[in-house]
Amino acid sequence: MRGLNGKPRVFIPIPPRERPIRRWATPVLFLLLWGCFVAASLLPPGEQRRLLLEWGALSGDLRSLPELLASLRDGHLARLVAALFLHADWAHLVGNLLFLLIFGAPAERAMGPWRFLALFLLGGAAANLAAVLAIGTPDRLIIGASGAVSALIGAYLALFPTARLGLVLPLGLFLQFVRMPAAVLIGVWAGLQLVYTFVGPAFGAVAWSAHLAGFAVGGAFGLVSRAAIHRRMKRVHGF
Repeated sequence: MRGLNGKPRVFIPIPPRERPIRRWATPVLFLLLWGCFVAASLLPPGEQRRLLLEWGALSGDLRSLPELLASLRDGHLARLVAALFLHADWAHLVGNLLFLLIFGAPAERAMGPWRFLALFLLGGAAANLAAVLAIGTPDRLIIGASGAVSALIGAYLALFPTARLGLVLPLGLFLQFVRMPAAVLIGVWAGLQLVYTFVGPAFGAVAWSAHLAGFAVGGAFGLVSRAAIHRRMKRVHGF
């Protein structure tokens, strides 16, 4: 077809608008963790304790493979997931929420909400199971999302090994914002978890083994699925 000046018209197709990418898993988990803690804190002390004992993971529950298989029938494994949403105090909760936001948002952007949610729940349950098996003292209560958040940290390192994280350092009277390799910061963090497993602050009161197990599960997940996740990022985000 020609235009009024006799020259052929050129039609440039308009590419379809990209469907907005909804990243909902991180805020949903944030609200669930916060809401569960607030709801539990409103209960009378006796009810709070009973809630923790009924839904928290207990060391010594699963001492052998037959007991682990038997727990599939009596619902004990449900505790491994439910324990992720129970916290001892505000400091315990806020620390996990902070790390969830730092590492969860970019991890969900890369892997998508459903894969991200599966990693949080399954990685956290595996971390709690490791703590149940590793803690020698029976009837020790294991609660909190630390294992699940550690799984996100492990996956983040596997997916973004060259990423850099911002860090605020006190330099004299001033605070200086610096960017450091994520591998260095996460490596220091993982090393501290290993040391604290045997000796360190709150020794015996923190399930450091759950942090290590979650980190290992997340790292393995990131390595195994990295190719598929990178293909997804290229398809969805265009890089």
